[in-house]
Amino acid sequence: MIVDVHTHVWRREHWSEELARESQRARGSPVWLEVTEEAYAQALRVVDRAIVFGLRARHVGLLVPNDFVAGFVRRFPEKLIGFASVDPQEPSYMVELERAIEDLKLRGVKLGPVYQNVHPMDKRMRSIYEYCERRHLPILIHQGTTFARRAPLRFASPLLLEEVAFAHPDLVMIIAHLGHPWIAETIVLIRKHPNLYADISALHYRPWQFYNGMMLALEYGVMEKLFFGSDYPFATPQEAIEGVRGINDFARRWSLPPLPDEAIAWILERDALRLLGLS
Repeated sequence: MIVDVHTHVWRREHWSEELARESQRARGSPVWLEVTEEAYAQALRVVDRAIVFGLRARHVGLLVPNDFVAGFVRRFPEKLIGFASVDPQEPSYMVELERAIEDLKLRGVKLGPVYQNVHPMDKRMRSIYEYCERRHLPILIHQGTTFARRAPLRFASPLLLEEVAFAHPDLVMIIAHLGHPWIAETIVLIRKHPNLYADISALHYRPWQFYNGMMLALEYGVMEKLFFGSDYPFATPQEAIEGVRGINDFARRWSLPPLPDEAIAWILERDALRLLGLS
């Protein structure tokens, strides 16, 4: 079973003009800002299950309603697991979080401190962590670099999450994009803390970073803590799967040691939902 733990949905209206222009820095071309149900379903045919979310980050101009995400989940209930997103800069963020979980039946939370202009250990964030820890809700957190000019990189280091893990040891968190470019820091962090994981989304099109990250993960013995993700629509699941399966083509081209076949299978076939309590 292939589980894609990292897919986005949004419409053009959810993006500011500035952020939309800046989005082309991600892959050198504009991001697809009109994610329709039909296009999403077509792209996700190659995976068995997927986690889907938007993001609320008023600081950079991205505000995807949780109702919009819940609508996607209702359309494909056998395939999708929806995550809520709340912005701690908004006054009623905890009310919205409770509504998204209790009324909309979303099953986890997506956060992006670097986009939301908030330190991961800000007291407002602590309220979210406490709620999720108490209710056994996993958090997928963007803790790494970004294309958004307004997003402060001082809040981006994965190592800032160690204080969160100390304060909330039962909280399950997935660090998006393997904390790129702080991949080594992410790997030693998830090795140390039992409930921290990482996904590999948005790495296959940076093959040198991806290869080194996978070899580091193998060397540190944390392959079992990495999840497959595509980062749709920045990349399709098919592209991401081919990128994982083709990692040794890159290795051969540069006369580098190959990644073991079983490690590739671990990434693509791991039951991420069971590990996250979402089965």
